[in-house]
Amino acid sequence: MTDAAQGGRVLGTGVDLVENERVRELIERWGSRFRDRVYLPAEQTYCESKAAPWLYYAGRFAVKEAVSKAFGTGIGEGLGWLDIEVVKDPRTGAPSTRLGPLGAELARRRGVSDVLISLSHTHHFSVAHALLVS
Repeated sequence: MTDAAQGGRVLGTGVDLVENERVRELIERWGSRFRDRVYLPAEQTYCESKAAPWLYYAGRFAVKEAVSKAFGTGIGEGLGWLDIEVVKDPRTGAPSTRLGPLGAELARRRGVSDVLISLSHTHHFSVAHALLVS
């Protein structure tokens, strides 16, 4: 548990559920046009290294949606797909996020010190939960 999670105040929460097959269809239909719009290069490299990449793309999609919901903005002008990157926590290997310039500025203005996420997959669905803490 991070220091922020131990003593911080919850500033926002968001959850998202994604149908994995829908993401697979988007990738098959739009290819790099979809991937480049939603995922940063390192995320694409990670997903493409897996036997079923669409499952990992779906999970990251859910995380980005959950984080944007926690901020109360959704994905749009104030917070875009590429402003939220899903990375591995260097200490634990668990999924974590890195905010790009727009996301970091939004977090600064809102007093967010940490974005905690949880991510899970089944064969059919990916779900993510995000918690913003001060």
